[in-house]
Amino acid sequence: CAVLQTLVTLPALGETEVVALLGDAANKAEAHRLVAMYSEINAGDALRATVQAWDGLLEKVQVKTPDRALDLLMNRWLPYQTLSCRLWGRAGLYQAGGAFGFRDQLQDVMSLAMTRPDLTRAHLLVAAGRQFPEGDVQHWWLSPSGHGVRTRIADSCLWLAYVAAHYVKTTGDTGVFDETVPFIEGPLLKDHEHELYFLPEFSDEAGSLFEHCARALDRSLGTGAHGLALFGGGDWNDGMNRVGIEGRGESVWLSWFLVTCLTSMLPYAEARGETQRCENWRKKIANVRAAIDAHGWDGQWYRRGYFDDGSPLGSSESEECQIDSIAQSWSVISSTGDAKRSRRAMMSVQERLIDRDAKLALLFTPPFDKTSLDPGYIKGYPPGIRENGGQYTHAAAWSVIALADLGDGDGAGELLSLINPINLSASQADSRRYKLEPYVIAADVYSVGQNIGRGGWSWYTGAAGWIYRAALEHVLGIKKEGNTLVIAPSIPSRWPGFEVTYIHEATTYRIIVTNPSSVSRGLAAAAVNGAALTIANATKVIVPLKAAHPVQEITVTMGLEVRPAVAVEAHDTRPNQTIAEPIK
Repeated sequence: CAVLQTLVTLPALGETEVVALLGDAANKAEAHRLVAMYSEINAGDALRATVQAWDGLLEKVQVKTPDRALDLLMNRWLPYQTLSCRLWGRAGLYQAGGAFGFRDQLQDVMSLAMTRPDLTRAHLLVAAGRQFPEGDVQHWWLSPSGHGVRTRIADSCLWLAYVAAHYVKTTGDTGVFDETVPFIEGPLLKDHEHELYFLPEFSDEAGSLFEHCARALDRSLGTGAHGLALFGGGDWNDGMNRVGIEGRGESVWLSWFLVTCLTSMLPYAEARGETQRCENWRKKIANVRAAIDAHGWDGQWYRRGYFDDGSPLGSSESEECQIDSIAQSWSVISSTGDAKRSRRAMMSVQERLIDRDAKLALLFTPPFDKTSLDPGYIKGYPPGIRENGGQYTHAAAWSVIALADLGDGDGAGELLSLINPINLSASQADSRRYKLEPYVIAADVYSVGQNIGRGGWSWYTGAAGWIYRAALEHVLGIKKEGNTLVIAPSIPSRWPGFEVTYIHEATTYRIIVTNPSSVSRGLAAAAVNGAALTIANATKVIVPLKAAHPVQEITVTMGLEVRPAVAVEAHDTRPNQTIAEPIK
């Protein structure tokens, strides 16, 4: 700790400038050298340079919608929160550890792929460098020492492949797969060990980024008695660390995610001539999808999984945690779920997990409290706190994406507005209840008892990047894919339109979308600088990022709303299911 103190005497109406320099050095001599170097610094120039640097990043994408609260978050605060707190600081008021989470920062940098692809690329290689030759990874590690934990958590290693595929699709930079990164080495977990903290050594073995991704996928191909992905020591929800700790528990959510990762990596494996791997992955995709259809559906929504003893989790048969949002959202995000069931599942999310009066989007309900089953340390949280049945905003962002991808722009827009911290602090009474900053996303919001509506951890949450992507890429429908810009809105039908400005290299793309027919999805016409563009599948337009002028104006008119191809039934009766009996 240190305290700097100085005395400033100001005359009436006077002003002065005080510059404080804080730094660190390896020794006293080096400290003196740094002081001498920076003692002549022009603080005004330094401040202006800092402001310009942030402006250069935060102004690359600017949105203007009928939702002013959404604009305020999108245009500065969400990318600022992601970069300053998540990627650089890795600390917040509620968590000041400074560690990298393997899955955590990988998800964060996905939201920077359009604006700072260099940061996304660099972190992919950093994360790959925390992988063991067996394909598993350090769940978290401290920098610069490298101390961290090896665990049985099942999903962490898969995020490397998921994010790498997203980065390459966004940038077209397939060369990143050829980058060579060494592995790390350390003791394997013994049968009785669930995690182990140690300092690994750098391995003599190295592999391309593709090989790192492929080993993570190969490691994750194991399935249980129902043919679903193994739950391990946790599958995104770390608190469910005992659902599959004996090696037999299964996860429906992880099954969706595994299929998504395998599918996204297949084209790159094929391009590299990985014939045997491609064959293995295709078989696994088909088998897991069939297993989800046979054993994942609960009648009105998808189950969360199965405990080691075969008892269902996230089922109407469950005492607690009867429906979990992430299994429903990823049935849509994965693009592999049965269309009719996915729509019914998201209807169940809206009916059972969205509390409009309390302005909450719950992770699951009811919370764990008295169940005889042991899901893990999540049961140690009071009901409605954090992952135990509160609003875990990270998952709420996935629900926004799922609703938008289904073409339910009204539902997606409502949920975005519901979880917006500006709206949660709109009045004095709201602010006293919420108790957090109105300009950053909170990791969680409590849902039970006297604390209902109170915000939990703020700043240090991966939800910031996901909400940014949900709003930009899925509701507004603006994505970069290689050298093209894809525009496919799924907006609230009451919106008359919106605008997005995107700066790519030296060109400003001004996108103006009008919605004269009050639809949520569907395009009637599009043009760039007055020249008509082709509309694909009546839902999207693809614009080449080859600018002939410093400003390109893209106009899009919505209309001819695309109706769901599959009707949604109010009830899907249980006798028609093909769900196996619990394994005892």
